[in-house]
Amino acid sequence: MSGAKIPHLILASTSPRRRELLARIGVVPNDIIPADIDEDPRKDELPKPHALRLAIGKAQEIAPAHKGSYILSADTVVGVGRRILPKAEDAETAKACLDLLSGRAHRVFTGVCLITPDGREISRVVETRLKMKRLSGVEMTTYLESGEWDGKAGGYGIQGLAGAFIAHISGSYSNVVGLPVYETRNMLIGAGYING
Repeated sequence: MSGAKIPHLILASTSPRRRELLARIGVVPNDIIPADIDEDPRKDELPKPHALRLAIGKAQEIAPAHKGSYILSADTVVGVGRRILPKAEDAETAKACLDLLSGRAHRVFTGVCLITPDGREISRVVETRLKMKRLSGVEMTTYLESGEWDGKAGGYGIQGLAGAFIAHISGSYSNVVGLPVYETRNMLIGAGYING
């Protein structure tokens, strides 16, 4: 029995949220291979170019050892003005992020990069604008105690309890979760991985 070979897709991220978002558009990676790159912002680097640089860097890190495969990577960054908020690895960092976001507008940028089996590189950044309500002491304490902030850019995940703190959103919701599905699907169609 002959047929077209199913293209091989590697997701350069261990994020379960990205896998779930890909599944929503019918895409299941063949392999999950996280890239090990320095994610610290460069001096004076702004949030948008930072997100794009990391997404491209992750894909380029994985690609040489996996020629002939599609490599998909992404990186999500929360920005307040020119400032890049960190991924919260402890409650103190999460609180500092939430103190800064409380009552303010901010932006979430996700850089997405796709390297094709023939070595083409397709990348873009998607931006979503949000405004968080002013958090009460009880809301802040409850959220910090929930632990949902762990590992999240900017100290919150919109898909969890913090979704109730977002007063306004303009742009892609899935982008804030970690992968803009509309744009990612279009990239995969354009690269010939899936049919439109």
